[in-house]
Amino acid sequence: MQTKPRPSRRRTYALLASAAGLATAAALASALPADAHSGKGHGHQPGRYQDVQLLSFNDLHGNLEPPSGSSGRVTELQSDGTTKSVDAGGVEYLATHLRQARKGHPYSITAAGGDMVGASPLISGLFHDEPTVEALNKLDLDVTTVGNHEFDEGAKELARLQNGGCHPTDGCYTDQKFEGADFPYLAANVLDEKTNKPILKPYWIWKKKDVRIGFIGVTLEGTPNIVSADGVKGLVFKDEVETINKYAKELQRQGVQSIVALVHEGGFPSSSSYNYDCDSPGAGDGISGPIVDIAKNVTPAVDALVTGHTHTAYVCTIDDPAGHPRMVTSAASFGRLYTDTTLTYDRRTGDIARTAVQSANRVVTRDVAKAPDMTQLISKWNTLAAPIGNRAIGYISADVNNTGTESPMGDLIADAQFAYGKELDPETDLALMNPGGVRAGLTYTAKGAEGDGVVTYAEGFTVQPFANTVNLQDFTGAQLVQVLKEQVSGSNAAAPKILQPSKNLTYTLDLTKSGADRVVTDSVRLNGAAVDPAATYRVATNSFLAGGGDGFTTLGQGTNDLVGTDDLAALAQYLTANSSAASPLAPPAANRITIVQ
Repeated sequence: MQTKPRPSRRRTYALLASAAGLATAAALASALPADAHSGKGHGHQPGRYQDVQLLSFNDLHGNLEPPSGSSGRVTELQSDGTTKSVDAGGVEYLATHLRQARKGHPYSITAAGGDMVGASPLISGLFHDEPTVEALNKLDLDVTTVGNHEFDEGAKELARLQNGGCHPTDGCYTDQKFEGADFPYLAANVLDEKTNKPILKPYWIWKKKDVRIGFIGVTLEGTPNIVSADGVKGLVFKDEVETINKYAKELQRQGVQSIVALVHEGGFPSSSSYNYDCDSPGAGDGISGPIVDIAKNVTPAVDALVTGHTHTAYVCTIDDPAGHPRMVTSAASFGRLYTDTTLTYDRRTGDIARTAVQSANRVVTRDVAKAPDMTQLISKWNTLAAPIGNRAIGYISADVNNTGTESPMGDLIADAQFAYGKELDPETDLALMNPGGVRAGLTYTAKGAEGDGVVTYAEGFTVQPFANTVNLQDFTGAQLVQVLKEQVSGSNAAAPKILQPSKNLTYTLDLTKSGADRVVTDSVRLNGAAVDPAATYRVATNSFLAGGGDGFTTLGQGTNDLVGTDDLAALAQYLTANSSAASPLAPPAANRITIVQ
């Protein structure tokens, strides 16, 4: 349901900091013979070493068209220490970049780190992400792991994306039957509750001539906490490290010594620049978060980790349990970057010569020719989506951004749900929105022919693509304060999830304190008055939060439930009622939470 990870129950992480230096490539110091990278020996016989190109990306989320606003840019560190913003993303450009990168590399693999689908813009989401699977087929994706969003519509729908066939309720969208993915989805740590076996292949072996490389795919163990309960019904999610180590042994028993783990879990880099030096001053010092612990514990039999989930960019070396450096990469999100890694395969041992691994994140710039087959695919699906997507639902006077601890877009959604809740039940007191459910902001500049400041249904869909319902529940004042404290404590202690409040709720968040104390209890005000611990308050949230999602267990304990319309309809209704071409809506000021740092 949302992208930011919760820290695992079993792990604690030290915050690692690093001065961000400039590096376009991370490389493990090479100590190979002169012919190591040629792939040829004397007399043009295959040499001992063969370079294998691994191109990888993660968290595409159905972004076929170039994402707008900050979602379509990356930050690049310059040699003088300054940064610049670069427009990036869009599968027409991603296809061109990948195809150019593969030239001159007969041994090339393209792999992904999960969340290829789910929380997608209208062009893909409206059609249950069939357009994205078609695009990935055209991109020649070889293999991907599942991410948490692959379970948004449940295991049966995931199986359909893999195997093909028309949607069970919406049917076929074109006269051509949906063929499914040409590449395997891997789900090593996702088991069927009844059979105790993985619901999809746990691993896959890439072969070319005498070169064999195994891929193991896992999603984060905490997937059930960030996906709606229906999506993970009947499934068990196992520990990432134990699962990878188990299947690495199985691959080795089959004689496969070169292994890459595709892990839908990630880290938090110390710099927002995609090309910062993660290994300055020491190996992996420029990254913190769940992936560090995973990388340190995954068996040395695994030669590299392609990761995702946090939507951040990094190329780091983190020591394996044997103390040897190992590459850990992530290519941000939305197809803005891809990682270009060179794995040097040793024909004598069948293993990767880790001293020679090189890797760098590359920008999917928009200054290259568009891939015509992708333009055609986008045009086909846009034509089908246009009657729904082009409808105007409101007007804005400036960008409504999705940035910051409290974002203008998050506040706008909370206000929309509060207004809808009051309509459903006049007793509704406030609304709360989870930050991970806000997938994008709204941009003032027109994307198409609609005109500047016009908000289309397609743009609204990009912001809220989950089809959650708006639910009303009763809570005591004490429970309401407890909900606010759960933002910064329990499973959210290490990576806080700050709920976006409707305009009538204000409080102070003191980040100099720790845990639940960061919410200043006596600062909590509703309509300017203190919250009465014993009084009952009617709260509007989406169905994901109402089920206790994102670690908000108290929100799962509400009473007197009332289920309303879907959340996008509530947003559209609010925009239509509160804006016009002559009187556009101004972005909320995002000043409901006072932050002390």
